Amino acid sequence: MRLDHVSFAAGPDGLASTAQRIGGLLGTDFVDGGIHPRFGTRNMTLPLAGDIYMEIVEVLDHPASDKAPFGQAVRARSALGGGWMGWVVSVADIAPIESRLGREAVKGNRHRPDGTELLWQQIGVNGLLSDPQLPFFVQWHSPSELHPSVGATGDFSLACLEIAGDPQRVSEWLGETVEAPLEDVKVEWVAPNGTPGIVAVQLQTPNGLVRI
Repeated sequence: MRLDHVSFAAGPDGLASTAQRIGGLLGTDFVDGGIHPRFGTRNMTLPLAGDIYMEIVEVLDHPASDKAPFGQAVRARSALGGGWMGWVVSVADIAPIESRLGREAVKGNRHRPDGTELLWQQIGVNGLLSDPQLPFFVQWHSPSELHPSVGATGDFSLACLEIAGDPQRVSEWLGETVEAPLEDVKVEWVAPNGTPGIVAVQLQTPNGLVRI
């Protein structure tokens, strides 16, 4: 169990403009990640050190975005003006999570612009919808050389997650201590002043620490 990626929902200016704005703050460019046909969304990604990546995601005008919990989550966050939507934990075997949560994981896929298809299973987005401090889980089925973190130079890394929430609640959701997937990432827990969830992410860049 480890931190896989963090998700930022595009604002009213759309995916490309949001990626350009955040990329400008970081001093780098996001790459077009392609479309999630099952979820009615698309993303742009930035590989980070430590097999982690950041995605900016946008909902499409597609029926899947109304039916799939992930599409619903993106739409809801974007409707609030965009911002941090959640964090995602990668597991080697999703079956124990299915057993503990009492439901089956759903299949996920993404078609990159070059035609490459990424495959995985995910579970727990409904938890994110009801309590945004909670991560959801993925098990990748594509080979590691296709993981969106590939290409990271080490110049950009996730330095700190600022989460409004309760680490005990998150530990219960994970089925083990919250330190397990976040052992290499600093986390600052703050008391929720409104909706719980990611307040900010601090990223180390060649130009210093940037807080988004």
